[in-house]
Amino acid sequence: MTQFKLRNFMALFALLLSIMATPVWAISMDDAKSQGLIGERSNGYLGIVTSNASADVRKLVDTINNKRRSAYANRASSAGVEQSVFEIRMGQRLQARTPAGQFIQLPNGNWQKK
Repeated sequence: MTQFKLRNFMALFALLLSIMATPVWAISMDDAKSQGLIGERSNGYLGIVTSNASADVRKLVDTINNKRRSAYANRASSAGVEQSVFEIRMGQRLQARTPAGQFIQLPNGNWQKK
C-alpha cells in the first residue's frame, strides 16, 4: 500500500512540475514559423505575420534579428560590401530556402504563404 501511495505522489509531483515549467519554455523560431506567426522578410530579417503575436514571439524576433544584424555587419565588412547589400542578398537566400507552408514577405509588404 505504501509503494502505491509513493508512486501516486511521484506521478502527481511530475505532473505539477511539468505544468509549472511549461511557461518558462519559450517558442522556437521553427515552431513560430510553422505556426504562421513569423516569416522571412526580403531584407534578411524576421517579421511578425500576425497582429496578435505574444510577447514571447516578439522577443524571439527581436533576439534573432539582433543576432542577424551583428552577423551581417561582420560578414559584410569581411566581404567589403555595404551591410544593406548583404542584408538584401541574405533576404533573397532565406526566402528561397523557406519551406512550403511558411510565410515570406513580398516587396509590397504583404505576407504570402510559400
